[in-house]
Amino acid sequence: MQIALGSDHAGFQLKESLKRYLDSKNLKYTDFGAFSMDTADYPEYAYKVSMAIIQDNYDRGILICGTGVGMCMTANKFKGIRAGLAPDINTAQLSRLHNDANILCLGGGELKESKAMDIVDVWLNTSFEGGRHQRRVDLINKLTGL
Repeated sequence: MQIALGSDHAGFQLKESLKRYLDSKNLKYTDFGAFSMDTADYPEYAYKVSMAIIQDNYDRGILICGTGVGMCMTANKFKGIRAGLAPDINTAQLSRLHNDANILCLGGGELKESKAMDIVDVWLNTSFEGGRHQRRVDLINKLTGL
């Protein structure tokens, strides 16, 4: 699995912790920035990660800003992206099971590091259930033109 990572300044510290966690699990990733805590605009990183997935270079993405909301709103503007904001394990799991989320959005200012890693672990290890949920994902695409 190839994972695309992105954050703004508010998500930078959590992203750096996430990279260490992914390294410990021998998971492959690319960091698309930001690369410091200097002020950065989240839409730029949501765009980079979304495009990496759309172009089939990456299987999944993780975006982190202060709340995760801005990243999620931006990522969901792109055709083929199903970004989900997951403040807890249950939401992360259901975003994969029912919605086939390909981007996980996290709030760097909202989550303790250990909880964030638990959320990521569940999200990465949960498969899409398909069935009636595929019909619903297809309907989202049809109704939105995405």
